[in-house]
Amino acid sequence: MAPVPPQGAADQPLGSSGHSTFAQHDVLPASAGISLKPSHYATILSDGAHTDYFEVHAENYFGCGGAPHRYLTAIRERHALSIHGIGLSLGGAGALDADHLARLQGLIDRYEPALVSEHLAWCASGGAYFNDLLPVALTNEALNTVCRHVSQTQDVLGRQILVENPANYLAFEVSDIPETEFLSEMAARTGCGLLLDINNVVVSAHNLKFDAGSYLNAFPMVLVREVHLAGHADDRRGAAHLKIDDHGSAPGSEVWNLYRSVIAQNGPVPTTIEWDRDVPPLADLEREAQTARSILQGAEGAVEAAGRGA
Repeated sequence: MAPVPPQGAADQPLGSSGHSTFAQHDVLPASAGISLKPSHYATILSDGAHTDYFEVHAENYFGCGGAPHRYLTAIRERHALSIHGIGLSLGGAGALDADHLARLQGLIDRYEPALVSEHLAWCASGGAYFNDLLPVALTNEALNTVCRHVSQTQDVLGRQILVENPANYLAFEVSDIPETEFLSEMAARTGCGLLLDINNVVVSAHNLKFDAGSYLNAFPMVLVREVHLAGHADDRRGAAHLKIDDHGSAPGSEVWNLYRSVIAQNGPVPTTIEWDRDVPPLADLEREAQTARSILQGAEGAVEAAGRGA
């Protein structure tokens, strides 16, 4: 591990006034970013990183100071950030956790990320938190709840958030709204954007027996502001075969093929390589990001060429 950056602004409380010293780093449509992991701090600060931005899990930085914030402050001085929440429980039946939302607001005020996102899921009930993102039944009642929570979140944060499509392992009998319609209506009511996780589409399509391409054709692409790419595990037990969204490997060929199709048809969108388990050296994530960047730049060039020919 590299020496911890010196104390200073990074030790100020969340939401303090010392957050406006960062240069502006934009996440452009043809940007490719990677997950920021503590095991890579040293390499990033000593050798630099070949990435357009880093994505961090918000809850890992909810503490007010210490080494994590000193590293993140030093990295933020060089790179744009995307902040990705995993614990707000937008799909929960109960009220949002006001303390959690305040900490998220403080983190955003402090680091000025280009993108902020959360999940269509729930993970808390009655003050208890669960160690997973749990599925939401796609009903009108759930839609009303999610919209209320998304609107509350955006009102508190003073900005648009992106909501990610889930990885599904089962379907609720009571669900009566197709997922793509649910997401589209949620965005229409709240003004939020969408985060398209293509690995989640692959996982859900396999587990629920639907066609991934047809799902993507129905997805409201005009609302997509970020794309996630990741790997998954195959769990085979007897005759059963589930795909598990574990983020423990590089994106597979099916994910890349769908991604190429999405970008070719809809143009470049900022794209993040996620890798949360069995994290490899930084160079491995940079290599995956470069593959995405090449696809994005090819699509950007095609759009520019079409514009010149118009």
